[in-house]
Amino acid sequence: MDILQLIDRLEELFNDAKAVPFTHNVVVDEDKMLELIDQMRITIPEEVKKAQQIVAQRERVMAQAQEESNRTLQIARDKADQLVQKDIVTQEAQRRADQIVSQARAEAEAIRADADNYVLDMLMQLQDQIAKLSNQVNNGIRMVQEDQLRKSAASPSVSMPDKVEK
Repeated sequence: MDILQLIDRLEELFNDAKAVPFTHNVVVDEDKMLELIDQMRITIPEEVKKAQQIVAQRERVMAQAQEESNRTLQIARDKADQLVQKDIVTQEAQRRADQIVSQARAEAEAIRADADNYVLDMLMQLQDQIAKLSNQVNNGIRMVQEDQLRKSAASPSVSMPDKVEK
């Protein structure tokens, strides 16, 4: 029997009691009252034990839920830390790659400028050599023509052209 039923029976016993005239007192059946009190003494500790068990079970469930919550929260934090670290590593790698590409472009531009300067120097040297060779060829032609003119002036029987064409 549960405690609420016993309280209901106690109330019935009180309602069935006879009122004492001119007072607020009532007369109850002593045997019924003592029997009901005995049943309450037996039932109340059982009800209290059940309530204590329920409270203990609730506390266990709450502790398990808290532990699970803490574990889930730690997993989430660890995952977030991993993602942050991965993002930091990715950003650092991207920054380093950009730096390498920039450095490579600068080095390529410097090499290109050096190559252009080298080609320009070589072409200018070649132009100088060609100019010297051209002067030497012109001098050689002039010397041969002068030599021919001297020889033809010295011997009138051989006719020579006046100029040799280039």
